[in-house]
Amino acid sequence: MIYTKSPATIKQQIEKLEERGCRFEDKEYAARCLTNINYYRLAYYFAPFLKEKGKYKEGTTFEAVMNIYEFDRLLRRLIMTYLEEIEISFRALISNYHAMKYGALGYLNASSFDVKHNHQAFLSKIDRLIELNEKEDFVIHHKKKYGGIMPIWAAMELFSFGTLSYFFADMKTPDKKELVSMYFDINYRCIEDRLMCMSDLRNACAHYTRLYENPFSCAPRDGEDFGFTPDCTLKSYLAAARSLYPDREKWDNEFVPALISLIDRYNMEDNMKSYGF
Repeated sequence: MIYTKSPATIKQQIEKLEERGCRFEDKEYAARCLTNINYYRLAYYFAPFLKEKGKYKEGTTFEAVMNIYEFDRLLRRLIMTYLEEIEISFRALISNYHAMKYGALGYLNASSFDVKHNHQAFLSKIDRLIELNEKEDFVIHHKKKYGGIMPIWAAMELFSFGTLSYFFADMKTPDKKELVSMYFDINYRCIEDRLMCMSDLRNACAHYTRLYENPFSCAPRDGEDFGFTPDCTLKSYLAAARSLYPDREKWDNEFVPALISLIDRYNMEDNMKSYGF
């Protein structure tokens, strides 16, 4: 296979956008943006403005696309702040419950999980996480004093959101029911499903994935607490995040006003339908 595309200078990139129907109010501004943001990455934000291959919708401007790019960037940063609190909260809820039920090292026994749980793969994952975090003080401490064996509350500090969600999914059903009933008014299946959704949302934000007009692969499970039928949009994922967030008053009084302020700052009210609103 022969690759035929050639690299383009910043000037040529601007010309290419012009050929496709993009207008510029300030080409010097555009040049600065393209110098610091890969053309290929920005093309991802121009994609929703295509009316056909190689041609943008009439009225498409570079500045309007950059406004969406900046809004999307700050929106991801805002969401990440609150997802962090959800993740840390669930680390505490799950590790505390599991430790009290099965002991500090109970998670190392397959019998403390559902029969679907692949325990060998799980243990290999733990070993890999310890290896990747070998320079962390608490990892060094447990290696020196306990040969690398960690209680669940320490091991869970190494978990990604995805690993955390799979840990919960692989718990025994009675355990999931009991744990959820202690803190939530929705059933454990909703919690299990929404944790997976939050893992997807977290990964999208962490890897700078475009949220604008970019639906997720599946809708969160409806526990009749949303007030609307959930779909694959960001709106539904934020509703799921709200249901898992440890402090509802803080969500309503901090996150929501911060989101509204961001929408106003970038004049995005008319564009919020692209996020499901």
